[in-house]
Amino acid sequence: MIAEELTKEMRWKLADQLAEERLEAVNMLCEEVIPHENIYSKYVKRIIDIIVSGLALIVTLPINLVIGIVTYFDVGRPIFFKQERVGKEGKIFVLIKFRNMRNTVDERGELLPPDQRVTEFGKFVRKTSLDELLNFWSIFKGDMSLLGPRPLVPEYTHRYNKRHKMRLAVRPGLECPPRKVSDHPVTWQEQFENDVWYVENVGAKTDIYMMIQLVKYVFNRKNAKVRSIGRGTFMGYSWDGRAINLVELTKEGINYEKITNRAYALEAIAAVTVESVGSMRLSG
Repeated sequence: MIAEELTKEMRWKLADQLAEERLEAVNMLCEEVIPHENIYSKYVKRIIDIIVSGLALIVTLPINLVIGIVTYFDVGRPIFFKQERVGKEGKIFVLIKFRNMRNTVDERGELLPPDQRVTEFGKFVRKTSLDELLNFWSIFKGDMSLLGPRPLVPEYTHRYNKRHKMRLAVRPGLECPPRKVSDHPVTWQEQFENDVWYVENVGAKTDIYMMIQLVKYVFNRKNAKVRSIGRGTFMGYSWDGRAINLVELTKEGINYEKITNRAYALEAIAAVTVESVGSMRLSG
């Protein structure tokens, strides 16, 4: 069985095993993160968020109505996709977007990968970032900010090392664009380090710089293709402290061929992980 065939339940179990085996050692390698606090980050930034998001909600109302109608005929009801995300200081909030994927399942009853379920209209909405417009409501409420680390799912929180967990020291944002536009998909390690940099440098000058970077990031056609390539599931860390996804984890020697029956797959994953970790320690 290859990594992509693991169910969500299997991936989550494997990630829990990695956290138990590695997180303590990885935390010893982490550099301290000191959030940058000033008048702008405490007060001005929030005022700007309220004004801009309020105006944006009014201006984009007709667009959202059109998207809602098309979504209804494209994927049916409900037209909204709701998912829990983690905000500032670990607070859970509900993120609302227009649905752009069908609930198509495989022979096992598991949902197909997102890229196989997204509709043509959904691809257009994603490519043009129109699916982000409803996020202005989350900004207006105070769950999010215009700029900041992207809000991720709650399941990832306990997997962070103590350095990357500091990305939760600020409100999550629509985007935290990379400081340098790359010709390769941004890895979890690169994203988390970029998020931490923002936490340590948040301020008026930083936000102006990041806004300029965001414009470049969004309208760079070459980068749009790169951004369309997903990072995969954040699984945890390699032994040298790098945030890794499922594909990168397979390169460490975990043998998924042993997982041949879903009934005992979870136990097999745990056993294989312990075996792999033990061999790596002996070889080290």
